[in-house]
Amino acid sequence: MALHITKRKIQRFSIWLLAVGFVFANVLAIIHSYRFTHFEEPTIGTKINNGASSVAWKSLFTGVQNPRPINSKTPTVPFETVVLQSNRKIECWYVKQANAIGTIILFHGYAAEKSSLLDHAEIFRQFGYNTLLVDFMGSGNSEGNQTTIGFSEAMQVRTAFEYVQKQGEQNIYLFGISMGAVAIMKALADDPLQVNGIIIECPFGTMYQTVEARFRLMKLPSFPFASMIVFWGGVQNGFWAFGHNPVAYASKINCPTLLLYGAQDNRVSREETKAIFANLAGKKFLKMYPEAGHESYLLKYRDTWTDDVRIFLEGKSNHN
Repeated sequence: MALHITKRKIQRFSIWLLAVGFVFANVLAIIHSYRFTHFEEPTIGTKINNGASSVAWKSLFTGVQNPRPINSKTPTVPFETVVLQSNRKIECWYVKQANAIGTIILFHGYAAEKSSLLDHAEIFRQFGYNTLLVDFMGSGNSEGNQTTIGFSEAMQVRTAFEYVQKQGEQNIYLFGISMGAVAIMKALADDPLQVNGIIIECPFGTMYQTVEARFRLMKLPSFPFASMIVFWGGVQNGFWAFGHNPVAYASKINCPTLLLYGAQDNRVSREETKAIFANLAGKKFLKMYPEAGHESYLLKYRDTWTDDVRIFLEGKSNHN
């Protein structure tokens, strides 16, 4: 009889322990998902790095606090500051030139801002294009401190495109890095825009995969927290995050696409890139840079990148 009572107590304690663990895990997931999708004041944040295991374990309980991205410089050529009303107010820099052959709209990555795109914009300008550099919501001088890793930002891609189109421009290309690339893909999947082509760098395959990579960089186990963070991140930001799927978006993209990827990327896998490329429905070209990571490809491959993009814009691409 005593043994039977002891077993019942052990079972009850085990159930209680599992319940407490489940609640605790979800509390951690809620904290992490909020930190992942909301920026802090610049003096507060501490970004993820690839080392410092003690910091990583501390971050497991507190979440990674990302500082709100701030524009560090402005164009060195004349430009116009444009504020557009999308699902949030977004600030853009419009760089125009005489006899432009078209306009390229540029979108930055996660935890970045439009000033990070100035080097790319200058190359496009030298090709003869006007450029519009966009701060997504939560970044630079745009509204709020929130990011949805490309989901709500897709509407801002559409707003920027419509603004340029209303200027009478017909030759429009979209360029995006990482989250910016994902936002472009979702915008085109939601409602095809009449763009001449897109240039997308290192888009992730799914929301789950990019959250999983975040844990991998912190050298922490992703199971089951990655799934919890994706779930709670969607709840907090008003969308089904498991459905945020650039691999699926690719199947609805019919315009010419240049997909660029760094073979040493530790945030986006080669498998994710291949899956996106395989699904692209229109004319498509893939270029991999062997020594590049999840970074600006201009750092190590400026001349190669410039040639690759120029050839694509001229409609002569033969990458495969």
